[in-house]
Amino acid sequence: MTMTATALEPRAGRRCHNTLNPLHSVVYFSPEYDDTLSAIGLDRGAMAYFAGRAAPLGAVTAGTVTATFYNFNHAVIAPVVPRAWDLAPPAAVLDARLRIADAVLTRLLGADGVASAEIADAAALALRAAEACTREARPLYAANAELPVPEQPHLALWHAATLLREHRGDGHLAALLAAGLDGIEALVTHTATGKSFTPRFVQRSRGWTAEDWAAAQDRLRDRGLLDAEGELTERGVELRREVESVTDRLDRAPYEHLGAEGVERLTVIAGGAVGRVLAGGGFPPKYFGKR
Repeated sequence: MTMTATALEPRAGRRCHNTLNPLHSVVYFSPEYDDTLSAIGLDRGAMAYFAGRAAPLGAVTAGTVTATFYNFNHAVIAPVVPRAWDLAPPAAVLDARLRIADAVLTRLLGADGVASAEIADAAALALRAAEACTREARPLYAANAELPVPEQPHLALWHAATLLREHRGDGHLAALLAAGLDGIEALVTHTATGKSFTPRFVQRSRGWTAEDWAAAQDRLRDRGLLDAEGELTERGVELRREVESVTDRLDRAPYEHLGAEGVERLTVIAGGAVGRVLAGGGFPPKYFGKR
């Protein structure tokens, strides 16, 4: 696959990531996720989520999951990790999550879709981009990078999307830390942009109480980042913009390596696939928005 060398537009990597990422994250919203992981012994809900995403790290402690996931309350992680590994070892969880990805993508894209030349093309492009990812200070990416690439193209695409997601995510946490935003403050400011999950869904799924949320809002108001109504101030908007800019810079290498033409091709193919995922109800719309 030969791509011509043209300059990469500044936000092309971010657009590509944002388009591709749903092909990875849709598994967490699927009925197959809890069904499959509960069948191997895990509890549904929090345990299944944390074990499924943390399994590449091995049988880690709750502290490691809290550190690498960043915006989840440690109090919701500690009761289920490391207990999860007594119920299902990481190797079994890794096998199960590939079966989940297979089932979910096949259901939403169709048997012809997952076997299409475009999906194979997207897998090759995403894997090529991932060649330029770096392991230093990127624990979730580095752990996933140790896993073998699946042979089936749609699973290779899911694996590559996972690598690129976790690579960007690890860098994003560094940007949040540098910006002085702790886990819940990162959530409050992100939901205030209206481009994320709803605050209610985030509070419940990340384990924060209404009191925790209100206290974080007060801290952000004291810094001049939120106004009285909980909206971002100009300083808050600028801080979130800076966080995303730093994240883009830390995540630029994979997309520069792929090249502008490859990035555009991957974005187009992923966009078409994600359109089918959305049409098939892969993401419940009630979880997204400002309220």
